[in-house]
Amino acid sequence: MNIVWAALVIVLVTAVTVTAMLLVRRRAPEGSYFSDGDRASGVFGVLATGFSVLLGFIIFLSFTSYDQARSGAEAEATIVAQQVQTAQFLPDKTAAELTGELVCYAQSVVGVEWEALDKGTLGNSINPWGAEMFLTISAVNPRTPVEQSAYDRWMDQTAEREQARIDRVHGAEGIIPTPLWLVLSVISVVIFVYLLFFADRAEGAVTQSLLMGSVTLVITLLLFLLVFFDHPHGEGVGRLQPTAMVRTIGVIDTEVELLGLDVTPPCDDRGNRR
Repeated sequence: MNIVWAALVIVLVTAVTVTAMLLVRRRAPEGSYFSDGDRASGVFGVLATGFSVLLGFIIFLSFTSYDQARSGAEAEATIVAQQVQTAQFLPDKTAAELTGELVCYAQSVVGVEWEALDKGTLGNSINPWGAEMFLTISAVNPRTPVEQSAYDRWMDQTAEREQARIDRVHGAEGIIPTPLWLVLSVISVVIFVYLLFFADRAEGAVTQSLLMGSVTLVITLLLFLLVFFDHPHGEGVGRLQPTAMVRTIGVIDTEVELLGLDVTPPCDDRGNRR
């Protein structure tokens, strides 16, 4: 959901709750429906505090997951660029194949894979070019100390790249479970209904509107913040983009040109096999 739709929903929800408060206020007794306002305020404080603590804790965990996905994307892009350098110390034929497959891996991340992240359809699928690189490197028989060192380093970087990819995609299908959304929704409704019992016809309409509107606005904003962190990839303000991997593709192109390598990636610009 983009920021425009979110703003429209927030305005609509706030308008509905404020209207409900003003309608209840017409028939409300003076001093609200509670005979003991202090005790009612204390109960409301417990509700609001419990809700805010729970929501704040969830937002903290969600932001941690968001930051992990961002860091994973950056680490993955960096390792791909490093593997291009490592590949050049392997036999010439293998180096050319691995370099082309690394280019395809990066283009796949930027293209079809990021699109699947945006739609939440990536699931447990792997990047096919990761498998292709494994088949290519498994056929290598390093003979010299340099090739042996490069081979070992390549395997280490592969493990690091796969872990970085896991960090990047782990929140693609949502990190907040459905029962938690249900709990937050129920508590929000309880707070809304409880506020209606503070309706007081002796108070001005503006005061009563501010009472309901401010609480509704804050709760709705925080829930939308959770929606944002629950699906961090895709289009929209603040969502994760494949910026790091796009930059890596540019770096690889520069490296290939400077080294004078003849590399023809076996894929199109979106990472699909030709």
